[in-house]
Amino acid sequence: MNEALVGIVGAGMMGTGIAETAARADTTVVLYEPAIDPLERSRERLGVSLTRTVDRGHLSALDADQIRARVSWTSDLDDLAAASVVIEAVKEDVAVKRDVFARLDRIVGPETLLLSNTSSIPIAELAAATERPDRVAGLHFFSPVPVMKLVEIVVALETSDETVARLERFASTLGKRAVRTKDRSGFIVNFLLVPYLMSAVRMVEEGFATREDIDEGMKLGCGHPMGPLALADMIGLDVLYGVGVSLHGEFQKPEYAPPPLLKRMVAAGRLGRKSGRGFFDYAPAAVAA
Repeated sequence: MNEALVGIVGAGMMGTGIAETAARADTTVVLYEPAIDPLERSRERLGVSLTRTVDRGHLSALDADQIRARVSWTSDLDDLAAASVVIEAVKEDVAVKRDVFARLDRIVGPETLLLSNTSSIPIAELAAATERPDRVAGLHFFSPVPVMKLVEIVVALETSDETVARLERFASTLGKRAVRTKDRSGFIVNFLLVPYLMSAVRMVEEGFATREDIDEGMKLGCGHPMGPLALADMIGLDVLYGVGVSLHGEFQKPEYAPPPLLKRMVAAGRLGRKSGRGFFDYAPAAVAA
C-alpha cells in the first residue's frame, strides 16, 4: 500500500531520513518545521545524501532528481492536512510531542494515521492527546534511515488491528522489515541496546579502558560493525540521554540510568556526529552527513 501523501513533523536527521526513504518509494512527502533554518539544513542534508548515493553508483542522477522533487518543505502545519500518514519526529519530550499530536488531530482527516518515531516515550500518552487513539501508533526508524532495514511498529492499548495492518503494508513499500512490539519504554531494540551503551559510557567515566579499546574490543571480539561509543555518537548523545532517562523512569533499573559523564557531555554541547564532537571528533563532512 503506497499511502498517497506522507507528512513528517520535524526536519532533523531522522525526519529528513524518513522523508528520503518515503520519496525513494515513489511517495510524495511534505516535511514540516516551524523555523526556516532547520528546513534549509534538511534540504541540504537530503541533497548531500542523494549526491553521495549517486557517487557510489547506487542511484542515477535522474532518479536522485525525481526523489528530490517528491519532497517539499513547509513552515505551515496546515500543509499536512491532506496527508494519509503523518510521522512525528521531534525531540524526545513528551509535552512537545503531545502538543504536536493534539494539533495534528485537529488538522488532518479522520482516516489519517498519526505515528511517532519516538524511541522511548509511551505511545498511549501521545494517543491520549487525540480523538483517534485507534489510529495512533509508533513507527520507530533507525539511523541512518535510508540504510537501516528495520522499523518497530509499536502497538498501544487502543491501536486498532486495521492500523497495524496498514502500517505493515506501508513499511513494506518503504523496503523495511517491520517487527511488532508492545507499548513499553524502549520497545525491543532500545530495551536491549541502551544498557549496553550506558555500560560503555561508564567504562570511560571510570577510566576502566580507553574509548578506542572499548570500541575495538566490541568490533573485533564480538563482530559488531561499530563500537558502542561510536554508535552513541551516531545516535546523538542528547537522544541517548533522553532515552535513558525515560527507560530508567519506567523500569527503575540502574542499568538504564545515564551516567553523570553523559549528562555533562550533553550540557557541554558534545552531542556526537551532529555537533562534530562526542566521544570522538568528526570532520565537517561527517557532520553534514
